[in-house]
Amino acid sequence: MAQAIHQQQLGTENISKLILKFAIPAVISQLVSAVYNIVDQIFIGQSVGLLGNGATTVAFPLVNLCTAAALLCGIGGSSNFNLRMGRKDVEGAAYCAGNAIAYLILFGVALAAVVLLFRDRLLLVFGCTPDIMPFAQTYVSITALGIPFLVMSTGGSMLVRADGSPRYAMVGILSGAILNVILDAVFIFGFQMGIAGAAWATIIGQFLSGMLIVLYFPRFTSVKLSYKYLRPRLSYLGNIVSLGMASMINQISFTIVNIVMNNTLKYYGALSRFGTDIPIACVGIAGKLNFLMIAFAVGIAQGCQPIHGYNYGARNYDRVRETYMRAAVAITCINLLFFACFQLIPRQIISLFGTGSALYFEFGVRYLRVYMMMTCVNGIQPVTGNFFSSIGKAKTGAVISLTRQFLFLLPLLLLLPRLWGIDGVMYAGPIADFVAFVLAVLFMRREFTRLHRLQAQENARRAQSDLQQRVEL
Repeated sequence: MAQAIHQQQLGTENISKLILKFAIPAVISQLVSAVYNIVDQIFIGQSVGLLGNGATTVAFPLVNLCTAAALLCGIGGSSNFNLRMGRKDVEGAAYCAGNAIAYLILFGVALAAVVLLFRDRLLLVFGCTPDIMPFAQTYVSITALGIPFLVMSTGGSMLVRADGSPRYAMVGILSGAILNVILDAVFIFGFQMGIAGAAWATIIGQFLSGMLIVLYFPRFTSVKLSYKYLRPRLSYLGNIVSLGMASMINQISFTIVNIVMNNTLKYYGALSRFGTDIPIACVGIAGKLNFLMIAFAVGIAQGCQPIHGYNYGARNYDRVRETYMRAAVAITCINLLFFACFQLIPRQIISLFGTGSALYFEFGVRYLRVYMMMTCVNGIQPVTGNFFSSIGKAKTGAVISLTRQFLFLLPLLLLLPRLWGIDGVMYAGPIADFVAFVLAVLFMRREFTRLHRLQAQENARRAQSDLQQRVEL
């Protein structure tokens, strides 16, 4: 019965209603992940100041690495799960979900161990300055304990959505975020714990979210997840990696770019009148705001993933195309609102994250306006990369995921500052955004032509099958 309901929803229900049903909880879950970081940044900025903001900036690559591991298993597992359910391979779907859960646990524990063992070396690589280092050490030492729960809550929520329970996934993530906000205020301002209080609030919230997601797994509705499906198998790991690789690569490339940007700002900031700490702190704020904006694109893409995967597996190609188009229009409209805010009220936005000198606001306002200049179109690239992964075209998804961060932004960050100094970092962002958008559109135009041809062939096959059945009757 659960399988029949799942099939009816994904294969026949109105596309707009399905997107709202699956995407809204996914967006909220992504926004919650952004809130974890933004609330910390605001409270730390108000209580500790510029150096506290700098500490969260240099620690942010660790969050990206955790998200990369979560996306690898979460998107890879859920994409395989939905594709196999669409093909009526229930046993294979159960193994994909179970193995994804097992690898989420393994990767989460491994990442926490690496961070605790190599904390100081990692912070130096991430661009930490001597003044920021003590704050970053405190923050990372505590938040590392929550990494397994962060990985589980982020990746596990995708499996919960794939099972047809997007609201539960949303509630699980949202519960931890609400607790995080409450504890931030209590620990930072009530107990005067400073940056350590923000770190403890974060991991307690992550623990709650992670445990709520784990408690759902025994109640999977589409398949029954027994312990045999949780035993890691390399064959299923290969399937998971193939479809989760694109999203993981995109996140890792973002991490690499983040590290290069921190070190570039550290070097060229020292040569400018802004110094080293102001650019790093301001870029950290912009990065968190960008993370908030991208949360909408990633949430919509993840919400559409079960619809894409199931209908592609069931050969309903017109529904696949319609789902993508509606998602692309929605994210573009949302990003236009962000664009307006970044251009019209940048100083007010930066003020939320604490006070600073005139130079601090001068750099922050200009950076926000220039670097976020093409935000109106940069949601298309993550939606497109996730789309190809959802339909089983992992290589194409990986290429698209690499475009903005790794293929375009990284070379520009290395080249433009040599020509224009610290301004080169600002202009690298919008140039990379625009080129990645154009490339994603070209890929989708070709894919739409292929899907149209496949749908025509499928319609002909179904018509012939119906005719044959009538003749036999």
